[in-house]
Amino acid sequence: MAETLKGFKRSDYCGGFRSKDAGREVSLCGWVQRQRDLGQLVFIDLRDRTGIVQLAFDDITDRHVFEKAASVRSEYVIAVKGVVRVRSSVNKEIPTGEVEIAVAELRILNKAETPPFEILENSTTAESIRLKYRYLDLRRPDLQRNLLLRHRITKVIRDYFDRQGFIEIETPMLIKSTPEGARDFLVPSRLHRGQFYALPQSP
Repeated sequence: MAETLKGFKRSDYCGGFRSKDAGREVSLCGWVQRQRDLGQLVFIDLRDRTGIVQLAFDDITDRHVFEKAASVRSEYVIAVKGVVRVRSSVNKEIPTGEVEIAVAELRILNKAETPPFEILENSTTAESIRLKYRYLDLRRPDLQRNLLLRHRITKVIRDYFDRQGFIEIETPMLIKSTPEGARDFLVPSRLHRGQFYALPQSP
């Protein structure tokens, strides 16, 4: 059964840790990018929209927590609490490669089936498959950056017009009816008796 976030609050995002953070107690949430079970050690790469950090479970980890860590798979959603420590071997491939999180508490918030492709930057998976599973494809770092860039540009524009005294309003649009599965909200035409416009189904 999935656990909850009750009493849990994220303190940091995964991509911001450096060696200067060693010794800090932190709380993180994210997706499992990869899990490596080495018998006496379990490592999990935890991913959120800012990057990846390694979680470590070893012989001083509570046994129940260790067993839960051994059971997680790719794209599980988890929350952890632990202490930042310097890694014995640096991973130069990621910005957080100097540190890892020694986990004291692990919550499995949601399990996941094995995804049809790995959530990797610059994926070589066929576009047709990525579009079919668009909700997974949007988790990839390169697409996350696109979404963040769009958000920032939109925010700059809105902030500018707000400072100039503009007010943003959203008015309904009348369009040709489109078959998308949901029932259209129809508006009768005043000029063409017996014909209708439709409100768009997408915002």
